[in-house]
Amino acid sequence: MNEPELRAALSATARQATRQGLNPGASGNVSVRLRDGFLVTPSGLPNDALEPGQMVAMDMEGRSDGSLKPSSEWRIHRDIYRARPEAQAVVHAHSPHAVSLSCLRRDIPSFHYMVAAAGGKDIRCSAYATFGTQALSDAVLAALQGRRACLMANHGQVAVGASLDGALALALEVEELCAQYWRAKLMGEPVLLNDAEMDEALECFRHYGQRGDDRQGS
Repeated sequence: MNEPELRAALSATARQATRQGLNPGASGNVSVRLRDGFLVTPSGLPNDALEPGQMVAMDMEGRSDGSLKPSSEWRIHRDIYRARPEAQAVVHAHSPHAVSLSCLRRDIPSFHYMVAAAGGKDIRCSAYATFGTQALSDAVLAALQGRRACLMANHGQVAVGASLDGALALALEVEELCAQYWRAKLMGEPVLLNDAEMDEALECFRHYGQRGDDRQGS
């Protein structure tokens, strides 16, 4: 897609994330890779009213096009694109169940095979750091090692995709897994899948689906 198309797709994804309960108000942020940089949603504007012209273009040095201030978490997006050549889109969400688990600073263990949708046998929770800082970006990158998603301590979640649709779908899946794990814990201690069972699930995900993107399903 060219830049106007990416701007339209990014603003539409940000609005959709709000409609689907991931990012109420002006919380969270979304980005998509662009040439040698990326487009990211602006800081402090309501997600459900974002327009293509409000998307902020940034380079890998952290310079923006000067139209609007970028999201305070632009460093997370920039550093993911630097570290992960396959990453084409990033969704950072303040979704309710992910926030709740992140405030307990809990990893999501292998209680369900869909945990493998995030690329590993668990979904890690990063260390805590103040929002908008390089320290937070560093903590997120550490938690994302070998994964496509993580929780952020006392904050929310991050999902990485090969497309905007893929990143959004994964963020929605992580939120659902957080809700399922929370409900299971109310009843007792969930039975975890073992390493062999998760290895098999991970192998199945390598070949799952009808399309060449990273959207997952059951």
